Amino acid sequence: MSRWPIEKDVMAANENRPGEDTLIERYFAPLAGPGGLKLRDDAALIVPPDGCDLVTTVDMVVSGVHFFADDPPDAIAEKALGVNLSDLAAKGADPIGFLLAIALPSDWTEDWLAQFAQGLGAAAARGRCALLGGDTTRASGPLVISVTAFGSVPKGRMVPRTGSKPGDLIAVTGTIGDAALGLKIRGTPEAEWVAELSETNYSYLLDRYLRPKPRNTLVAGLRAYANSAMDVSDGLIGDIAKMLRASDVSGILNIEKVPLSSSAQHAISMHPALLTEAVTGGDDYEILFTLPPDRLEAMQMASRAVNIPITIIGEVKLGNAPLSVTHKGEIFLTRSGSYSHF
Repeated sequence: MSRWPIEKDVMAANENRPGEDTLIERYFAPLAGPGGLKLRDDAALIVPPDGCDLVTTVDMVVSGVHFFADDPPDAIAEKALGVNLSDLAAKGADPIGFLLAIALPSDWTEDWLAQFAQGLGAAAARGRCALLGGDTTRASGPLVISVTAFGSVPKGRMVPRTGSKPGDLIAVTGTIGDAALGLKIRGTPEAEWVAELSETNYSYLLDRYLRPKPRNTLVAGLRAYANSAMDVSDGLIGDIAKMLRASDVSGILNIEKVPLSSSAQHAISMHPALLTEAVTGGDDYEILFTLPPDRLEAMQMASRAVNIPITIIGEVKLGNAPLSVTHKGEIFLTRSGSYSHF
């Protein structure tokens, strides 16, 4: 696959649109970091800090699968980059930069692209993760965006998914389920419970779906105190199960301990069935991690220092039995613990 500025066909469908070189110069070159070489070369130059390992991650977002085609363009950009920054955060990695590949559908407009670039630039600035390069092409189907992000960790200090140990506490950052409820608002705005939400709660839940808030400021604490970590992207219950299986251990999750925002609590109080949606739905992009009890106090201090709350929601157990999920002492049953594409 060719890299900017080689691809020539993305603008062929409409001569009123800027040519690809102009598009890149106008919307993407201003976002480029030094390693991007002003987006005038066929590759980026990445130099990890001395004594650090390079961490890489890639995520694709597709219209109609990960977002709605008429979601705000800046929010789509924030999500495309944010999900990758969240993966870096879960590894304890500090962002270095990212590559962007975008396949534009035939009906794209320059106004849409300008808003997309604005949102991308804002997310990159907040995450301290500059654009390094990428690829543009046209799509015969929906909008497709792929981001490859790069980060660094002190040598040998990446936090693996596979490090959970019996006796570890299971913890999570922030609040769970807001994005899942926001997605339901976006998809079924006519639902009875949606109509009962206040404007404040409605806006909060919708924003949590549209604009992930990756927890990159917590990476130093995760490196210092966590045995394992991953981000919550496909649903809390399923993601805990994945992490424990990867570590060949078992565990217990106490649903009543799962942190819920006041907006989610209000929605669930009106319609209790939404609790299941909250703990199995995706798009939270909070950090799930395990740590020994004797490191908890230090981790709490680290989280308070960056204003990211953490909550203990369970415990890692010996053995490889399936995750045990309880709610106030009773078995909590769901048809599925997380979202799956297949």
